[in-house]
This record gives sequence, structure tokens and C-alpha cells, in this order.
Amino acid sequence: MNMSLADLRVFCSAARQPTLGAAALELHLTPSAVSKALRRLEGDMGAPLFDRSGKQLLLNDSGRLLLERARTLLALAEQACLDVMGERGAIDGRIAGPALLLWRHADTLAAALDAYPQASVRLQPAFEDAALEALARGDCHAALVTQDAIARRGADWPATWHSTALGSMRMLLAAGRGHVLARSVPAACASVRCGMQDVLPHAFASPTHSLLCGEERGRHADGWRGVAGRTIRYWSDDVQLLMGYVQSGRALAYLPDFAVRAHDLLQVELAGSVDCSEQILLVWDGALAGEWLHALARQLSIHPN
Repeated sequence: MNMSLADLRVFCSAARQPTLGAAALELHLTPSAVSKALRRLEGDMGAPLFDRSGKQLLLNDSGRLLLERARTLLALAEQACLDVMGERGAIDGRIAGPALLLWRHADTLAAALDAYPQASVRLQPAFEDAALEALARGDCHAALVTQDAIARRGADWPATWHSTALGSMRMLLAAGRGHVLARSVPAACASVRCGMQDVLPHAFASPTHSLLCGEERGRHADGWRGVAGRTIRYWSDDVQLLMGYVQSGRALAYLPDFAVRAHDLLQVELAGSVDCSEQILLVWDGALAGEWLHALARQLSIHPN
């Protein structure tokens, strides 16, 4: 048997994509080249790997068996090559996770790869469960998730997976410096204490879904724990848009602590509110990780924010 790693890469893409054309687009190949690679691999295997229906490719039992092995083989081959090349290695790091967590760690991820001049990093937005599934499939090297996502997975946790603690993230009720609540607050102050009666008259901005797990939660999606009603005037599942409403002074919103600090927003300390914090972790497969990923985990643990 003379199985080609290049053909295996084509096979894994074809297994992931809905059509041959989509796989060709992902691989920057022609559909004809993808088709030939798959036929070559099927010849090497001595069995068809797909059930073909028009332009669709559906994995059969043989294909599913090979896919499980192929991901491991490709990961090991990639890491062996990169470890031998060291800092000269053309790393193509793929980190999946909620956009909020990717934003939180984007600078640290970039800095951790400064030792590898030929490296690139792809930040792949995905809700937590989807990010962990991508890691299990081999579609990413690591996933950024919360402790709650790990708890939800329960016993379904591969023995080779490692998790690196990256500290906690708090969701803070924030106001722009031009908001009514901020008018009497000195510029040097980072927070203002308020009672429920002070904030309820003002408009809020909120997502409809959890920005971490993607679950639809409506009026409580942002971490609001107040029993009293509030007026949510602006709805968006994009945290940058929520922050825009806060910066303009149009609304109050729960935003991550790092964004509140970075954009000189005012934390509204609400009397009697419940602290809303999340423990963040980097999850990765120790059995398939190259030295660059070990180094990345070490760097993130030293500089978690």
C-alpha cells in the first residue's frame, strides 16, 4: 500500500464539506483534482469510501473508519515536521471558541507565536460545544471554553485532552462616560455604585443568546439577575454592537471586564447583584500536540489576559 498524506488531507476535507466543490474551494484545488485524489485513495484502500449521490459525497462505513485514523495520522505527521523544523516551521495554528473568548486572548495568542516567524494563527469563532467537537474531529488544535462547557461534557472527555487555566472573566454592567449615570463621576473613577432604582429607568442593550454557549435565553442571556423588569431597547448577539450602544451613552449593557477596562467604560456596581464570572480554559489534545502548542499553553497560563 502506498497511501499519500496529501490524498488523506483531501479525503478529510471532502468528509467535512457538503460537496466536492466545497472541498476543492477549501483546498484551493480544482474539483477534478479532488476527485482524482479520492479515487487514488480508494484504490489504495481497495474499497470505496463514499456513497456518491450527484455532487454530494456521503461517508460509508469504510470512510468513517478511515477518517478516524486519518485525522490522527495527519496530526502526528504535521507535528513531527514542525518539531523537527522548530522555529522555522510554518505553523498554521487553529484555535476555536466563542468570539468573546477569542477577542479576550487574541493579543496573547499572537504574542505566544512571535518565536515562530513563519507561523500563522486562525481564530475560528464557534460556540463552546461546537469548538470542543471541532477539537475532537481534528479541525482545530485547541479550544477556548469555560469551565461550564467542560462540566456539560461530563464523562465524554478523552483521556489525552489537557486543559490550561486562563483565569476568570467577569461580566460587568457598564455605562459610557456620556451616560446620565456617569455625569457626576470623576474621569479618574472606574466605577459608580447604584441601586436598582437608579438603573431601571434607563435603556439596556442585550443579546438574545448566550455569547458563550449559544443557548437562547432572552432577557437573561447577558447575566442579568435582577428580579425587577428592565427595558431592553437594543438587541444584538454581536458584543461589538452592544459595546457601541454603551459607548454612545444610549444604553447600559453587560460587557466583559477586559472590554470595560480597555475602552474606559464605567462599571456600574449594582447593589445586591450576583457576581457573574466564568473560568476560562484552553483545551488541547496532549497526544497530538507539537512543541509549539505546549509552548502556547505555557505562555497563556503565565499571561492569561
